[in-house]
Amino acid sequence: MSDLIISLIQSDLHWEDKNANLSMFEEKIDAIKERTHIVLLPEMFSTGFSMKPEELAETMHGPTVEWMKRISAKRKVILAGSLMIEEEGNYHNRLVWMLPNGQLGFYDKRHLFAYANEHEHYAPGNKRLIAAVNGWKVNLMVCYDLRFPVWARQSPDTEDGSPEYDLLVYVANWPERRNHAWKTLLQARAIENQCFVAGVNRVGNDGNNIYHSGDSMVVDPMGTIMKTMVNDQGVITVALTRDTLNDVRTKLPFLQDGDEFNLLT
Repeated sequence: MSDLIISLIQSDLHWEDKNANLSMFEEKIDAIKERTHIVLLPEMFSTGFSMKPEELAETMHGPTVEWMKRISAKRKVILAGSLMIEEEGNYHNRLVWMLPNGQLGFYDKRHLFAYANEHEHYAPGNKRLIAAVNGWKVNLMVCYDLRFPVWARQSPDTEDGSPEYDLLVYVANWPERRNHAWKTLLQARAIENQCFVAGVNRVGNDGNNIYHSGDSMVVDPMGTIMKTMVNDQGVITVALTRDTLNDVRTKLPFLQDGDEFNLLT
């Protein structure tokens, strides 16, 4: 099983301006010269964290998903980030996982941020997405989901007894005023699930004048921050090694002592 190389793009966003954001991210992705398998974009990367889905949401055949398909194919990378999607009369904060061959998976944000009235504009999801790539299993989540550890908890009852996933991803618009929670919880999710964790966040002021310091990071299974970025725009590229993951899980087999439970959605 090969290493998995991931790139996190930490960027300011043009408020509710899809064309500007897509053009900007295309330039940033084209500027990545390092080898990478996955490129991660922030939550609502094409608009910012807006509560105007009636004006801005698209279908799964809309221009933003088509843009993801084109960029993924052009750069031969998996591309992931969340955007506003309209489907069957509902709006979703949907993370799209786009493969270079045009196939995709998606995850609808489960925990909606009532503090910002997100629950009044979007419908919650009820299914996790664990994607496979290069022998790795990747669990994909969105922002506020980070505060709810049960939703991310490794299940001890997989068929072969192995953990459900190896990498846990959060795409976010997480403000600076609560960045201590962001950093602490990313490390906690890595420790308790014995996995790598990647959290990609935006930076800068949004349309509500809320500042985001970024703090995008990659954390190893022991909770050590491998790489992070604060207050700047840029790209974090990290190689995740299977040896590191196996070493932690073999020497400290805590997951086998976990509680058995059924998650009700």
